[in-house]
Amino acid sequence: MKGACFNSSFSPPLSCASETWSRAFAKVFLTLLGFFLWGAALALLFGGAVVILTYKNYKVVFQNSFFPLPGCLAVIAAFLLFLTGALAMFTPVKNSRYHQGTLMYLIVVLFCLEASSAVTTQLYSAQVADQLKSSMDALFHLYNRSAPNYPSNEAVDVIQQQLECCGIYNYTDWRALALPTHLQMGSVFAPKSCCKKAGLDCTDNESQQKKLFEEGCLQKLEKRLYFVRHYMNWCCVIVGCLEILTLISNGVLMQQQPFQDFRILDSAAFS
Repeated sequence: MKGACFNSSFSPPLSCASETWSRAFAKVFLTLLGFFLWGAALALLFGGAVVILTYKNYKVVFQNSFFPLPGCLAVIAAFLLFLTGALAMFTPVKNSRYHQGTLMYLIVVLFCLEASSAVTTQLYSAQVADQLKSSMDALFHLYNRSAPNYPSNEAVDVIQQQLECCGIYNYTDWRALALPTHLQMGSVFAPKSCCKKAGLDCTDNESQQKKLFEEGCLQKLEKRLYFVRHYMNWCCVIVGCLEILTLISNGVLMQQQPFQDFRILDSAAFS
């Protein structure tokens, strides 16, 4: 026999003598989903921060100034997702239609933010990847031969130190760039930022190649973009699945608790 609980006034909902198994399960499951949404919020916040920091650290080779936009959307979605998780845990306790409706509204907003973040991440990262080769080629060729403090020198050194790379494809690229003698390292032309350890003397001829970063900066940065793109995609997919489960659980609670607060004008009240 299904038990029902109706609230005919504005007072807090009355406890029911019995509940359907589906409603009881939905309450427990919705509470658990709240904790999962908190974890998903942290994952989404991490992804958004990685996107923003990637642009901040390497914006000199990114021609698209809108690249951090999906990261900003992900950060906003993460904060809303944290509130949604708290509301998902709070709703079964209060058993309020207002909380249930607010939860539905937040999930719809989150769907829009996450979809926008995933799509823009795909578009902008693909666009940046296409332009990356020409941007890095121009930057590395601007490495000043006579002024160590030249702005492009600092940008190249920062990229090589942070990504632990040397040259565009590998350290042999510096031969083609024909740097001056004061930057020569044995038989290879390379800045000191190519050294594996800071302050390490890479100027000797013996086993010099072992002291230089072997991988090129283009490949390292492409790997970073690949990670960002796929991480954000999978993160949005997993969060979307959790939100769908939250919608279903909250929908079960709303279906079995119809609105009763608008019965104050019932004809029986004036008879």
